[in-house]
Amino acid sequence: MSGLLSPDISLLVSERKQAGLMQSSSVLSGIGLHTGKFSNLRLCPAPENTGVVFRRVDLPGAPEILACVDHVVDTSRLTTLGKDGILVHTVEHLLAALKALSVDNVFVELDGPELPILNGASDQFVAAIEEGGRLEQEGVCPILKLERPVHWSNGDIHLVALPYDGLKFTYTMHYPQVQALGTQYVSLDLTAESFIEQIASCRTFCLYEEVKYLVDRTLIQGASLESGVVVWKDCFFAKDGLHFPDEMGRHKLLDLIGDLSLVGMDYQAHVIAVKSGHESNAEFARLLYQSLVSGGN
Repeated sequence: MSGLLSPDISLLVSERKQAGLMQSSSVLSGIGLHTGKFSNLRLCPAPENTGVVFRRVDLPGAPEILACVDHVVDTSRLTTLGKDGILVHTVEHLLAALKALSVDNVFVELDGPELPILNGASDQFVAAIEEGGRLEQEGVCPILKLERPVHWSNGDIHLVALPYDGLKFTYTMHYPQVQALGTQYVSLDLTAESFIEQIASCRTFCLYEEVKYLVDRTLIQGASLESGVVVWKDCFFAKDGLHFPDEMGRHKLLDLIGDLSLVGMDYQAHVIAVKSGHESNAEFARLLYQSLVSGGN
């Protein structure tokens, strides 16, 4: 799989100019949520048809990993990309920001195994992209139409993509056993403006009952109230309170946008998800990719 794909031209709706960064953005630094390891991240310009490429600049030869569904190697509470034994953890928050702001070509330089969790959302990545400045490039991105519905289910987890004039995401979160969460429904026609205003600041969250389990198993070594929301019964523990009453549902939609960016092409569809997480998002991304490149056959 190359950086930007050349799918079946029969699915073409329109096309747009590719976009990259005008200049390198400032360094974002911090610890990784899961590994607890400190890293620095910089977004750097890349030529047309590169795609989103992670560079592990802390390793000999600065090995590269293209952000695509073929390189997803772990989806247990995060999305990890890997190639030839080299890993990059927790890519979904940055990928959501890049997708929403239509940045097609960028080198993501990282000097550790995991992206900094920062505040647990995407808004600081958005700020870094805007600081670097978006540049229209000469290459074009085809925009594909979905010919027929694509669906994936496992138990009570469901994802479906429907033909749609635009790109829309709808997410239903259902935690009937947690009074503070209950059922949250979020729907968004994705644009840079709607993402920045309604989704980018929404932070990751964890149930109080899960915290000890995860800490004891070193699964969230970098967690703190600086980087997410803890939910307990009818209460929330969060720095500066909640940004939205349904912030948790909005964050799940943020994750969905980031994970499905790994399809690797622009398409028009209404993606509807019920109770999905990183594992099911990745499975659906593979299915959606196959449907688009095969013309729906």
